[in-house]
Amino acid sequence: MYLHNIVLTPAGDNATSLTIDCRSWVHSKFDNPEKRVFFTSKSYLPSQTPSGLERFRKKELANIRGDGTGERKPFERIYDYDTYNDLGDPDKSEDLARPVLGGSKEFPYPRRCRTGRPRTKKDPLSEERSSSIYIPRDESFSEVKGLTFSGTAFRSVLNVVVPSIKTAINDTKLSFPYFTAIDSLFNEGVKLPKQEGLSFFRTIIPRIIKTLEDSTDNVLHFETPEMIDRDKFAWLRDEEFSRQILAGVNPFSIQLVTEFPFVSKLDPEVYGPAESAITAKLIEREILGVMTVEEALKKKRLFILDYHDQVLPYVHKVRELEDMTLYASRTVFFLTSDEALMPIAIELTRPASHTKPQWRQVFTRCWDATGAWLWRLAKVHVCATDACYHQFVIHWLRTHCCTEPYIIAANRQLSAMHPIYRLLHPHFRYTMEINAMARQSLISAGSIMETCFSLGKYSIEFSAIAYGQLWRFDMEALPADLIRRGMAVEDPTAEHGLRLTIKDYPFANDGLLIWSSIQQWVGDYVNRYYPTASDVMADHELQAWWEDVRTKGHADKKDEPWWPTVASPSELTQVLTTIIWVTSGHHAAVNFGLYHFSGYFPNRPTITRKEMPIEDTSLEDFVRFWRKPEAALLECFPSQIQATAMMTVLDVLSTHSPDEEYLGQEPEPAWTADAVVNAAFERFNGRMREIEGIIDARNADPKLKNRCGVGIVPYELLKPFSKPGVTGMGVPNSITI
Repeated sequence: MYLHNIVLTPAGDNATSLTIDCRSWVHSKFDNPEKRVFFTSKSYLPSQTPSGLERFRKKELANIRGDGTGERKPFERIYDYDTYNDLGDPDKSEDLARPVLGGSKEFPYPRRCRTGRPRTKKDPLSEERSSSIYIPRDESFSEVKGLTFSGTAFRSVLNVVVPSIKTAINDTKLSFPYFTAIDSLFNEGVKLPKQEGLSFFRTIIPRIIKTLEDSTDNVLHFETPEMIDRDKFAWLRDEEFSRQILAGVNPFSIQLVTEFPFVSKLDPEVYGPAESAITAKLIEREILGVMTVEEALKKKRLFILDYHDQVLPYVHKVRELEDMTLYASRTVFFLTSDEALMPIAIELTRPASHTKPQWRQVFTRCWDATGAWLWRLAKVHVCATDACYHQFVIHWLRTHCCTEPYIIAANRQLSAMHPIYRLLHPHFRYTMEINAMARQSLISAGSIMETCFSLGKYSIEFSAIAYGQLWRFDMEALPADLIRRGMAVEDPTAEHGLRLTIKDYPFANDGLLIWSSIQQWVGDYVNRYYPTASDVMADHELQAWWEDVRTKGHADKKDEPWWPTVASPSELTQVLTTIIWVTSGHHAAVNFGLYHFSGYFPNRPTITRKEMPIEDTSLEDFVRFWRKPEAALLECFPSQIQATAMMTVLDVLSTHSPDEEYLGQEPEPAWTADAVVNAAFERFNGRMREIEGIIDARNADPKLKNRCGVGIVPYELLKPFSKPGVTGMGVPNSITI
């Protein structure tokens, strides 16, 4: 039974009723005879707990932690840790076996919620797959989200619609024959075979599945993405390619070039020569000699999208997979005098193998036909690699995956009456269920993410390598992330204390508004309960929570020196602001623009299937490219099944639920019960509404060319509020999709 609240009304005309906020599922006494305990809205630090409540506070936490044994049951509320040992299905097929992520030096990883399922027969380290995955009962979707499109649609797309697409198209390798065939996905759609359940799903995802007039046939019919609706040919332009690095769905990867020449840190005996083929002479030629490379470095005019060392070890592995290819890439950009970012060189590399030497080539913008087409193809390969890195590192790893330990630790160590638990709780809503669904159907062995992204079966493994090499909690704070990438420097005289390297950087400019507002709200909240550093240190629940996060939730990095301490109000504010930023602003920036920018897949393909035609000019692919380059480009793109299935998934992933809760929109009952906290939240709410207007004004400013101009999609991903559906705006409190 779901219990929303309890209202206690004493007898008497002047009696004041007492409301206890519950919002929890209560188990049957037949499932568990243990009685539930609920607390009033007044928050208490452990040292302030009324004596009559102390034993209930301790017992409730002990019950939630469990004892680490047995298989979890659906009605339970036990929070514990385990490794990612449930992504493969070795009992079904050897090809579906996947390594355990977490608990090893080879594949370090955050922890997920323990389920206690039996181990597989062929791999005693892996858990058996099941039709449903345990999550603590109160982490489940609400009835609204579960029954409307944003809950059911996720499952229906993966389990019914995608298989229907495969039946309708049949040939898994079939390319689009011409670009008008791609346009037909938006104009005419794909007729789906009659299948039980599709009529129901039409009511759940009406944006995607429609009914033909005068017919009962179901049609997969896509809405035209806003980018293409505004400018059909924008994806072809170098300016748009660069603009999306700053104002697209992955604004987290661009870096300032601080060292030149580029040199790989990988073993040259294994991968080939370490020196990049991008030379100073080439760069100076491409920027028309306006300055030397040394001057460009000094003036901070060179930037790079660098996926060389991270991707190179996977190139040969991916090329062994059917109908997939991969390159390690470096893309260099130059910041022009009018603050426009322009791509000037793309380096694609295939490492050395037992039979072939290293192959690498630098491509630049050209006026001749051959060079122009090669440049276009090189950009496709860069976009596909960037799409992989974005989806599995920037998005899945850094938001979904790394947040789950914070949730588990908070429930294990912080009482429901703890003020920090009540601050964080709205930012953890639905995340564990959406992560469990992803492990079950989206990122598991043989899933759509493996078949439709260039890293294939190595996609999630790749994120483990990135976690081990790159992830640091202290660098997840937006200012620290910008500084680390050279995209900002500290400046006490500048707004937010930072001066951006590229002034017109829409994500950073809007993100810092959100970050600073969260920081102010959290600081006000923390200072209400912790006036001094000794108050922070004396809170044993708080210290146990942070210890749990570090030593159990992120156990593979527990001994890293960069972990911040929680020893003062300011340190606690920084930690909490970082967590809330990741679950709100960071996730919104990389998720809710997916359909806008990737729905028309030539703009941002998730996979490439053909090598560059000049890698081996003796092959038939080179002849085809020479005679009909458009056909070569279409064959490099995702197949019809891959593109259509991925577009369907991206549409659902970009959707806001009708019950979405947005950052700063509504206060928690415990906050309104405290006058000081309520006043602080009202200021936070007012600032969020003010930010809406600031972003609108920026998008109307013609001087800001990365967000305003003819055919340009305005940057709205960090506008705080949104209507339901695919809107390309809105910052939810938590990772809900």
